[in-house]
Amino acid sequence: MSLTGSQMQVVALNWHVYLLTGSPLALGLVGLTRVVPIIAFSLLGGIVADRVDRRRIMIVSQSAMLVFSSVLAFTTYRGHATLVILYAVNALTGAASAFDAPARQSLVPRLVPAADLPAALALNLAMLHASLIGGPGVAGLLLAGGAGAAAGRPPGAAARAVTAATASSVPMIGLIYAINALSFLAVIMALVAMRTNTRPEASAAGDEHPLESLKAGLRFVFTTPIMVWTMGIDFVATFFAGSLSLLPIFADQILKVGAAGYGWLVAAPALGALVGSIYTSVVHLPRRQGRVLLWAIAAYGAFTVIYGLGPRYWIVFLALAGTGLSDLVSTVIRQTLRQLLTPDALRGRMTSVNMIFFMGGPQLGEMEAGLVASFFASAAFGARVSVVTGGILTLIASAVVAARSRIVRDYEPPAAG
Repeated sequence: MSLTGSQMQVVALNWHVYLLTGSPLALGLVGLTRVVPIIAFSLLGGIVADRVDRRRIMIVSQSAMLVFSSVLAFTTYRGHATLVILYAVNALTGAASAFDAPARQSLVPRLVPAADLPAALALNLAMLHASLIGGPGVAGLLLAGGAGAAAGRPPGAAARAVTAATASSVPMIGLIYAINALSFLAVIMALVAMRTNTRPEASAAGDEHPLESLKAGLRFVFTTPIMVWTMGIDFVATFFAGSLSLLPIFADQILKVGAAGYGWLVAAPALGALVGSIYTSVVHLPRRQGRVLLWAIAAYGAFTVIYGLGPRYWIVFLALAGTGLSDLVSTVIRQTLRQLLTPDALRGRMTSVNMIFFMGGPQLGEMEAGLVASFFASAAFGARVSVVTGGILTLIASAVVAARSRIVRDYEPPAAG
């Protein structure tokens, strides 16, 4: 419930910024304002997750995000939602997630046997991607009811036209923000009812200085070559191919499908990922998972190129679904190897380092995509160029890693013991 609300808000926020500005660069800044706090606080979040009851951390972080979404809803309904407010609340939400994610991900290996961990992670991702389908789809339908005046309007239209379009969408955008605020109650109630032991295992981390604790976590991650390589390739791929923030331009100017079509385009990667997560939860991946990982990243780049070039709505939709499917396969492999190789006492810090790469890549990539697209006089042409070049660079990166890193190419998970 909560993730569905959060994904509805992601769609509404991007559409809100687009209506206010019509600018690819402004859309790219949505990703930047979210990732800067994540980079700034995720390492601290990892230290806290390895010292404090992880359930309590999540209750506090989820409550904070409830407040932030309520602020968005209130200011939008009151007509005071400026770009500064949208960016500021987006940044605060990113800061809260920097504490929430390490605590959340560190819990999973405590709940299932090691042999069942890949299936558990896949089912967890199935839940995530189900919300990534439903959230954007519902948000798109709601926005379509209030954004009719905005559909088909080119960016750079007269200020009064943009203002009118924005005004017509305010009730639905504000409603989506309010729905997301209420959705956090579902997580908070579930956490309050939880009876599982959610405290991190006792370790020297509880007695050492936080700086020393941080150094220990960084030392573990960066002296484990397979983690360095997989985090690096994930960051590079999502940085170059991360371009979903440009979907409002594709929906409005290139494919001309409006807000409803935009919502389903946002949901398309999750549809592909949901299929992949269900499959990988019941069918074991091959032992040679390093090769599967590299092929999945290459497929992610190839589907991104098709998305950028697609002349028809259904082609773009299927290509985006393909990016979600291929990304899901690589995510399951990367998450499983990290959790299996990391002691419980270090999982929060490992997750926080990975979070910089895992979330930093896509969010910085959105900024990079918007920046590249803004160099062209036509936002539509610039968006296509940005997406296609990002996909090509991802293909090149996967080929380089395949040629240079035997430890990734030949990776096999340790036998369950």
